[in-house]
Amino acid sequence: MRTVLDTHAWLWWVAEDSRLSAAARRAIAGASADHALWMSGFSIWEVAKKVQKGQLILDRPLDDWLDLATGKSGLHVADPTRAVLVESCRLPGGFSGDPADAIIVATTRSLGAVLVTRDKRIRDYEHVRTVW
Repeated sequence: MRTVLDTHAWLWWVAEDSRLSAAARRAIAGASADHALWMSGFSIWEVAKKVQKGQLILDRPLDDWLDLATGKSGLHVADPTRAVLVESCRLPGGFSGDPADAIIVATTRSLGAVLVTRDKRIRDYEHVRTVW
């Protein structure tokens, strides 16, 4: 099954962080093995912005980290297309989240995927399938 990583899930997967739940790890491993693991290209912007603001410290220069983190086996980067960007503003049910969350949710929906996220607000949103 196609699986999309929320930005924090992508970060934690790359870092092999214990904050990923067992269910999230299983979903990621299965999707990765099937070459069905995705992330939104907008997550790259989120990471770069957090580094710029000093909210995230990486173990190597940003560009080197991004090369490693986007080059993981089985991972695809979904560019934020015009359709996804527009859909992020038209999500059903009045999605209330920040713009990055809306873009990631719209990306997940466009791929017919499940979203790996710890974000309770997104997990409670009935118009996207999630796993945590």
